[in-house]
Amino acid sequence: MPRIKSIKDVVSWGLCTGCGACFYVCTKKAVSLENVADSGIRPSFNENCENCENCTECLTICPGINIICSRDNNNARIVNGPLIEILEGYSTDNEIRYRGSSGGLLSSLALYCLERENMSFVIHTGMNEANPFCNKTVQSFNKKDLKKHAGSRYSPSSPCDQLELIEKAENPCVFIGKPCDVAAIELLRKRRPELDMKLGLVLSFFCAGVPCKRGTLDIIKSMNIDCNDVTDLRYRGHGWPGDFAVTHKNEISRLSYQESWGKLSQGCRPYRCHICPDSFGASADICCGDAWHKFNGDNIGESLVLVRKQRGKDIMDRAIRSNYIEVTRSEERNLFLSSNSLINKKKQIFGRLIAMKLLFIPIPKYKSFSIFESWLELSLKDKIRSILGSLRRLIMRGLWHKAEVKK
Repeated sequence: MPRIKSIKDVVSWGLCTGCGACFYVCTKKAVSLENVADSGIRPSFNENCENCENCTECLTICPGINIICSRDNNNARIVNGPLIEILEGYSTDNEIRYRGSSGGLLSSLALYCLERENMSFVIHTGMNEANPFCNKTVQSFNKKDLKKHAGSRYSPSSPCDQLELIEKAENPCVFIGKPCDVAAIELLRKRRPELDMKLGLVLSFFCAGVPCKRGTLDIIKSMNIDCNDVTDLRYRGHGWPGDFAVTHKNEISRLSYQESWGKLSQGCRPYRCHICPDSFGASADICCGDAWHKFNGDNIGESLVLVRKQRGKDIMDRAIRSNYIEVTRSEERNLFLSSNSLINKKKQIFGRLIAMKLLFIPIPKYKSFSIFESWLELSLKDKIRSILGSLRRLIMRGLWHKAEVKK
């Protein structure tokens, strides 16, 4: 079985998650990041990388090959890692709730931290105004900033690339990222004590995988829109679940969320997303997602909330008392109702890893995610299908061997 010896190997074996942590942690400034249309945000390496032979710093904190889940006992069947309580809720600010993808709860928690907890800023993801179908890592300092960047962005993002800003901040900060981003942060905490001290609150969201830029470009072209004319792009929000809305030549063209996500999720996500066991942000303080079990086609957004760590619970409780968010208690069965596709995906992962082993492809290390136990819940037919289907996908997509990323 080939071994992963460097971040270059992670990329060439198709295991990179695009979090940007390698860019942040590289002391030799050998790493730059590029949004590759058919893959995602990927590191590239300059001449300084030739001096990296004995340095494994970026490999040590790479969530593409190593995700650790705390063994905390939470009595939950499907949620690995720490879990204090499950809630349902939304922002009490009507505009934030409207702009957000599922009730604006994450945005309002971040706003509470800025206004009441004296945190310096929020690091998260927003639209790149110069290239609207791409994302960029942004800093939000106030309510206006948070409202501007509210809502899901279904294209590659690398918020860990700006962790240095948090490390050097005067006060603790809020970080909002994908589960793989916060998994990188969990690995970084032990190696960067200055960063650890400045992470005031780490938030994440339920994740089904990150469509590559090509997916967005193809949708825009299918709407007969010239990509060069696009000045604004919203994937969701402005209602629940909200439309895919493209502003071009002073017009706004729309697709329903169901139609746009259906297109984005078909063939546009990297294979690494299909073998990710961490859809529910195991390393976050708080993780949120759509409370689809309450959606009736006519109501305003609402989130399911996994309060995972005591720091998250303490801030959540204070935000509730300060009337930034409204919540009620929920239970795990509502995760089955709202996120069944994510739960079913996890059941497939062990079979997909078997397929990778059969093709001598290196596999990531997953600690305490119960992927074998989840696989056992499948019927024999579905177990076989998970292996054979993955073999077919890996071969057809050319992932059975190392390959340079096509730019």
